[in-house]
This record gives sequence, structure tokens and C-alpha cells, in this order.
Amino acid sequence: MDSQIDHWTARALLDWQVELGVVDTTAENPINRYDLEAKPAKPKAAEAPAQLVARVPEIDPVSVAKTAVANVDSLEGLKTALAAFDHCDLKRGANNLVFSDGSPTARIMVIGEAPGREEDLQGVPFVGRDGQLLDKMFASIAMARSADGVAGIYLTNVLPWRPPQNRDPKPEEIAMMRPFVEKHIALAKPEVVVLMGNIAGQAMLGQRGISRLRGKWQEVGGVTALPMFHPNYLAKNSHAKREAWADLLMLQARLRESC
Repeated sequence: MDSQIDHWTARALLDWQVELGVVDTTAENPINRYDLEAKPAKPKAAEAPAQLVARVPEIDPVSVAKTAVANVDSLEGLKTALAAFDHCDLKRGANNLVFSDGSPTARIMVIGEAPGREEDLQGVPFVGRDGQLLDKMFASIAMARSADGVAGIYLTNVLPWRPPQNRDPKPEEIAMMRPFVEKHIALAKPEVVVLMGNIAGQAMLGQRGISRLRGKWQEVGGVTALPMFHPNYLAKNSHAKREAWADLLMLQARLRESC
């Protein structure tokens, strides 16, 4: 009887054994494994003592911001403190710090959301298309950023650096910037703060829903505040311009009453 098998039969037998779970092959000569001396188990290596690593305390950007503004007593000092604040990642991608524009002695302080592309390039708030509409809105009640005293307006934003692709500011970004905005209000001492849009309302009032908030007097840091539609919203929703006009007239009447 021919005990030789061909290649394909051998391959089939080998595949069959692999399917059965065979993982080891036999040696050319038989091995009597009973004669093999039992090898002592290899002792485990002694575990190295865990190194003591100093725990670095987590940094709270909000606490850092509060400390940074605690002893600031001027707008120039506030701008310097803001420029030195390194815990907001937006700073790394921005071209400029956008601090303020207009007269610091104005009765009205307008707080917007964050710089856009033009604001980031020029380092001035409200200079793009939204800013042009804002200027027209206040011109309708005889007020302007270029004026001083009773006819002037002072402009700033919640965030001094532009978010990428003009996305909405994140809650943690708003939280770390709020101490700076609060100090800004305290130093400028406006008679009325105008909160332009949802983000400004969220940052300073802790509320969203500008359609519900607008036209209702609020208070921010002991200062009277009036939420209004953002110019960007008005540019896209012309039906809201009537309500914005009513808010401007209400603001004008409030200022006349206090003269």
C-alpha cells in the first residue's frame, strides 16, 4: 500500500488540524516529556515602588480672572490685565484684542457678543456690517460712538477675541470673561447698559431668549440694563426692526427722564 500522499491531500489534512485548534507541530524525533526536568517557575520581578508624583493643582480660569481684576482701577489697567490673561484659547487664534470703542464717559454702554472678522482685524468692536447697522440705530435717537457725554455711546463685547468661524462662545469662555466685563462696567460707570443679543443676555443675566427678554428693564451689577436684538438678527429678520425701534425709543425716554 502506497503510504505517500500528494501535496493537496497533505494541505487538506493540515487545514483540518488547524481548524481543530492544533497550534504546535511534533519534532522529527519523539520526545519523552516525562524525562524532562520540571523547570522552576521564574520568579516575578520585584515591582518597583510607585514614584511619588507631585499633583499639580488644577487652574480655575474664573478665579484667575477675578484675581486679575481685583486691584484694577482704570480702563487702561483693565485692558492690560485682559491682554495678560492666558487662559482663554481664543487668544491664540485671534489677530487682535478687541477692547472698546466710543466715549468711556458716555451714558450708554453697549455690550455685544464677540468680535467678528472685521473687528478682529481692526481691533475695534462693531465695525463690520453689524456695526454699521448699530450706528444707524443709535443715530435715529441722536446718539453716536463719536460723540461725548450725553450723546455718546461706549462699545465693548463679552469676549475680546474672535471665536473661530464666528461660532457662539462656549459657556466656559463666557464664565472666565465675565469678571472682566463686570469690572469694565464698574469702571465706565454707564447710566444704562444695553445687552445686544442672546449671548450678552446669557453672560450678564444668566438667561437666554432675547425675544422674551428684550424691552424689559433689568439690572447688571447695580446698573440699569436693557436687552435688545443684535444688529445681526435684525439684518436677517426685518420684522423685528419695529420692536427694536420701540426699544430705542424706550431707552431715549429713560435717558430724558434722568436728565
